[in-house]
Amino acid sequence: QVQLVVSGGGSVQAGASLTLSCANSERLTGTMAWFRQAPGNERQGVAAILASGTTYYADSVKGRFTISQDKSKNTVYLLMNALKPEDTATYYCAYSTSFLYPTSWNDLIWYKTWAQGTQVTVSS
Repeated sequence: QVQLVVSGGGSVQAGASLTLSCANSERLTGTMAWFRQAPGNERQGVAAILASGTTYYADSVKGRFTISQDKSKNTVYLLMNALKPEDTATYYCAYSTSFLYPTSWNDLIWYKTWAQGTQVTVSS
């Protein structure tokens, strides 16, 4: 059974940077993604990366967040720059065995494996 382990997160001031890591117990195939959920809101896609290296981003984080992967470590990273208070949420790593498309990568139904969440808090 695939397991995902997340590290990173924390509390920072607006404008700061944070990096989240998600280690997959198996070789990276399909799609790895980051989602986030703020209190009272639905879980939303932040970014995703295919094993091929193709990346997708939510409009709200384009130009500020970068998703990357290290296949030698079966690990995906989310570098978050220029953080804003509205980025405050619990962040989740998820894995899909499918290669997802621009129209489907942020649909929760495709992800069967989820890691525990990590809190990111950005203060103004």
